[in-house]
Amino acid sequence: MASTLAAPKSHNLPHFIGKNYEISLNQSIEALLTSIRNSNSGNSTNFASDFQEFVQSKADPPLESIWVYAALTFTSSSTPKTDPFSRILAIKDLLQLIVSCSASCSSVKSIALAAPVIYYLHGFILDVKGFQLGPKKERKLNGEIKTLVDSILGYINVCCNGFDGNFDDLENLIRPLGDLISFWLVDDGAQDKNVETLRVFFPLLSDSIVKRISIGECGIVDLAGSVVAEAFLLKLCWKIREEGFGEKMQNELKSWIVGSITALRSSYFYVTLLSMLFEQVLPITSLVSLEHQDGLREVLFDALIVVEYSFLSPDSLGQLPVKYAKRIIITKLMATYEAIELFRDRGDHTKAISYLNAFANSSLPSLIVKWVRTEIGNESGTNAPTGSSPRAFLKWMLNIENKGIKIFDDDMSNFRAAFNSKEEAGASMEEHQKPDSNLLFYIDNKGQKEYGNEDNKQMNESMSAAFTAAAHSMHSPEQGGRKRKTKKGENTKQLKFVKYNALEHSSLSGERSADPRNDHSDSGSDVENPSSDEDMGI
Repeated sequence: MASTLAAPKSHNLPHFIGKNYEISLNQSIEALLTSIRNSNSGNSTNFASDFQEFVQSKADPPLESIWVYAALTFTSSSTPKTDPFSRILAIKDLLQLIVSCSASCSSVKSIALAAPVIYYLHGFILDVKGFQLGPKKERKLNGEIKTLVDSILGYINVCCNGFDGNFDDLENLIRPLGDLISFWLVDDGAQDKNVETLRVFFPLLSDSIVKRISIGECGIVDLAGSVVAEAFLLKLCWKIREEGFGEKMQNELKSWIVGSITALRSSYFYVTLLSMLFEQVLPITSLVSLEHQDGLREVLFDALIVVEYSFLSPDSLGQLPVKYAKRIIITKLMATYEAIELFRDRGDHTKAISYLNAFANSSLPSLIVKWVRTEIGNESGTNAPTGSSPRAFLKWMLNIENKGIKIFDDDMSNFRAAFNSKEEAGASMEEHQKPDSNLLFYIDNKGQKEYGNEDNKQMNESMSAAFTAAAHSMHSPEQGGRKRKTKKGENTKQLKFVKYNALEHSSLSGERSADPRNDHSDSGSDVENPSSDEDMGI
């Protein structure tokens, strides 16, 4: 039974020293993979004892040795799938086994090792409805699930204290991630080591994250960041399943999310979670109703973008490896742009402006300019962006990249293509919306369409009709009208009457309001500055 799982004791076996250890480990993994492909499960006991030696022979064994040993031990247990309480007990024992085996490992490795626990618990939650339990047993089982979910996140929270600390000893996996996952999916018949297999094993990660960790060398720190995100989303989904998703609950969730992010203090978790918001559908539809998607994305945007976290300050980012600091900066820029566009499309312009102000008042713009100028050196095109919005910064960075200087990572190509496509579509729309060249003047209703008040709609339509009729009645010289000349004999220039912008000239705030359509506007606004995690007293 899984309840008998126990961590092996270390004996520091002498025949596993230096490179001999890694060579022997690789050979054993390859032999086990061959055995699985040949459907020969009879040797699993022998392999389990071999990998037990690998775990015993080092104080800080590689992730591969612990994972394979735990997988062989767990999958060989005879837990009945139809008994829900035995199954959840087995998952608890798996967590305990991994915790015991990784007690002397780094925080990053300990977190990464917890991935299979989340995989099995997610699958178990999906199977709960099929058990057809009575109300009393169902409440008891739900209590067991909640306890285990809290235990996983609590364990990860403890490990996260050293997550963003020392990066000198960070290591990559010895074997491809697909090889290691296949040991956990033997019972599911999944032996192909491809992206689809990774999607099965990481059910709460978005496609973009799965693709990123499946391509090339996967660092343990990348894997750990993904595991933290999955554990967080599992807890978030369970709260929604238990308490619903009403307006009051959304406010409570926002506070809980901010508190959790502040407590975890993991930049890797933060950027992983932020990256998921680029996709229209969050990878949680298996646990939460699709109707909650829009509201949950908004809650996550608020918690991730509007709040300033101290662990993401310029000084803190300066302690991270350069490539990770760059990923955080660019991902937050792209996410802020996505949030502004999302709220504009919904017609929530107050929210869009608040996000624009949050960006302008944060340290992010100066960090972007500093990083880009450091990256490109004395190359041409180092002038600052022409506006203060995320859109202006993205256009500036893409213009630099078009000159042959790489700014965005390869896995950001989808966002870059979508941004360029939207810009081209916007330019084409503006071209088709040019005023009638026969009109001497016209009413510019573009701002009114986006920010206008419904109460003024009829008045504006009447004024537009009246001015347009008047304009058509005033013929140009080519149409037979008399030329009116100035004293110097020059033709009078055509006039354009534009709508007075109340937002821009309001005397209430004393300064210009930020307009998400205007990349040349100042960033001042009467909208309050974004809260920080410290301000919230979490």
